Amino acid sequence: MIMVCLGALSTMAAGEDRVDWKAQWIWQEEDGPANAWVAFRRTIQLEEVPDKVTANISADSKYWLWINGEMVVFEGSVARGPSPHKPWKRVKEIWNRPPEDKPSNTWYEEVDLSGHLKKGENTIAVLAWYWGRETHKGTHIDSGKGGFIFQADLGGELLVSDRHWKAKANSAYALDSGDVGKNIVQENVKYDARKELEDWTAPGFEDSSWEPATEKGVPPTAPWYELEKNYVPALVNHGLQDYISHPAKTFPFVSDGEEIRCKLPFNKQITPYLEIECEAGKSIEIGTDDRHNVIQAYYTSKEGRQTFESFSWMNGHEVIYKIPKGVKVLGLKYRWMSVGEMAGSFECDDPFYQRIWWMGRNTLFVCARDNFMDCPDRERACWIGDVADQASYLFYCMDDAGRQLLKKAIRVTMAYSHDGVYAALGPLRLRELPSQSLQFVDQCIWQYYLNTGDEDTLRYTYPYVREYLGLWKMEKDGLPAYRRGASHDSWDWSDWGEKGTLDAPVIQPALYFMALNSARKMAETLGETKDIAWYDDRIGSMRESFDKKFWKGKFYSSNPKKFQDDRANCLTILSGLASADKHEAIARNVLIPNYYCSPHFEWMVEEALCQAGMPEAALKRMKDRYKGQVSREGMSTLYEMFPNGGTYNHAWNAPNTILSKYIVGIAPTKSGWSEYQILPDMAHLTTMKQVVPSVKGDITVEINRTDKSYRMHLISPQGTTAVVGIPKSSVTPKTIKVNGSVLWNEGSVVGSVPGVSPNGEDDKHIKFNVAPGTWTFSAEGQNP
Repeated sequence: MIMVCLGALSTMAAGEDRVDWKAQWIWQEEDGPANAWVAFRRTIQLEEVPDKVTANISADSKYWLWINGEMVVFEGSVARGPSPHKPWKRVKEIWNRPPEDKPSNTWYEEVDLSGHLKKGENTIAVLAWYWGRETHKGTHIDSGKGGFIFQADLGGELLVSDRHWKAKANSAYALDSGDVGKNIVQENVKYDARKELEDWTAPGFEDSSWEPATEKGVPPTAPWYELEKNYVPALVNHGLQDYISHPAKTFPFVSDGEEIRCKLPFNKQITPYLEIECEAGKSIEIGTDDRHNVIQAYYTSKEGRQTFESFSWMNGHEVIYKIPKGVKVLGLKYRWMSVGEMAGSFECDDPFYQRIWWMGRNTLFVCARDNFMDCPDRERACWIGDVADQASYLFYCMDDAGRQLLKKAIRVTMAYSHDGVYAALGPLRLRELPSQSLQFVDQCIWQYYLNTGDEDTLRYTYPYVREYLGLWKMEKDGLPAYRRGASHDSWDWSDWGEKGTLDAPVIQPALYFMALNSARKMAETLGETKDIAWYDDRIGSMRESFDKKFWKGKFYSSNPKKFQDDRANCLTILSGLASADKHEAIARNVLIPNYYCSPHFEWMVEEALCQAGMPEAALKRMKDRYKGQVSREGMSTLYEMFPNGGTYNHAWNAPNTILSKYIVGIAPTKSGWSEYQILPDMAHLTTMKQVVPSVKGDITVEINRTDKSYRMHLISPQGTTAVVGIPKSSVTPKTIKVNGSVLWNEGSVVGSVPGVSPNGEDDKHIKFNVAPGTWTFSAEGQNP
């Protein structure tokens, strides 16, 4: 045991906002090996305990932290790669190059230790897990070395990781834990309790036989280079929880050797836990019902009563334990870790739409952890087209942690750019997917700014957007030349769906037009006036040329005998290329009858129907497309493919946008939700309730209607102006009251209510500007 007086430790320079690193990266003497689990211990004496103690910590690749025997951090640190350490160089198959060819910086995080330390002796214990691998679809850049770093300011004195810490490889964890394939970086866990270090996290553990930790260098040392603060909040630890059901129903029970299938409330990212009593040498396997899930846990028992939790997370609807016959099972639990808390809600009088919104939110959460990912089982890859789909609805379903994770996806994507191209699978792989790169501009970057008001991130991102759009060459016909990508690793892909129906020559220019318009708004916001004329020239050129080339009288197509594509035509509406007088023809001839797209585009087709003034058609299409998934017993997330193919939890499934933004009608109209609108278009629904977790605070809207009355209850947060619309289609209003006072009667404003003012009307809504507070709008009239 090492006893150290903190007065002997180095002192942090006063008044510096950045971390002045004095700590060493530490590990065992060897740099790895891959899939290594290393334990660290440090015992210190504290004469006084500061009121506030913040530690700066990082690990390559993950860590778990205990203080005085109590767990403080469950799964700290995140996948490497916030930014390159030096200009990124394009090389063939960059993902399998050695670390020295792709030097990247590393994230660190702040951890509040307040309340965990005490006067006198304190023991800090850490378990660090080094992945030591990359994948061609991964979002983690391998450094080539395992490492852990810790630095805490204890009232002006520093506690740092260095050679005074003790280290020992935890041999209970097998280095070879079974093949997980080439697509994800995490490994299985194979744990032999007969080899474990017993109570090594406890204060009284005897660690004199452990070796001093090996110092690997002070930041910004290679291969971790600069340490950048992770601004995404730590994962929320929901604690060990009981399954909602298991075959034995009660504990304890003796296993009969059959599979024990334990049901989760919904598809979650979990770490499984067990408590058993048995003899040594019993082999237990743990997995899930998800056929794509490759992560497994393998546990070999010791003698007596014991517990085990596998720290490599998996997901599914059921956790399956294979426990040998005769083993006494004392408890089976799981731990759910999530990016923030589930936020927002949607309710209505049609159970189908209420359930699909819930399933969509579950899908979003199971596809978010270190990064947004396409799916949590097969790849865990940050495809930026999938992120753009997630961005369409995360603002209705996630709290600030979700917004910060999107910020991370945007900044990291842009940081790993080269020759104007930003990675479509970042940060690890500089692969261009032209359609996804264009989609990312409007549906991800601009929507992030509109929903958060984060101008710093917009300013950081804008030069990359401008440079990328400038790579596109314009043809003599006034449209952009078709782009297949700039490298051997590029992928000319827009969507799955029904084979032979994709009208790519229309899709790509429509996405480019959409990106141009959003980039122009970015330039206006940031005062980049020098770029406005360039955007206007291309926007004008495309507006004049697009119809001449693709409009076929009832829809858009590059070959009308072959293509009547719902994807291509929905984009003409969403981009603004299709004028309003064409919307109905496009909807009736293509968007309503043709079901060609995958879920990646489905929400955009439904959005185009809403923008065409056909919310009932959008809801019908949603029900037609998703009814097989929504009605399937035991399902809580949405599939990759229609009707139910691929993974059963894929990021690009996002019908929530349609219900929240268009049916309830809640959407920001100025950045950061300083102004937003509520313009409902209820179609056949009669009751709706929506909670939106905006950056300004929760917005709660509840709407009820009958044949002759309409009522909206609104709770609007501080710092906002709400534009509230009373729909003319729901009831032909004769009288409108606000908080019981008559404000409008038979076409005219007749009264006044402090905080509410008229905002005119259009063919769909009578509108009012509304200050923060609690409001009830009621309209009386006759059904039209």
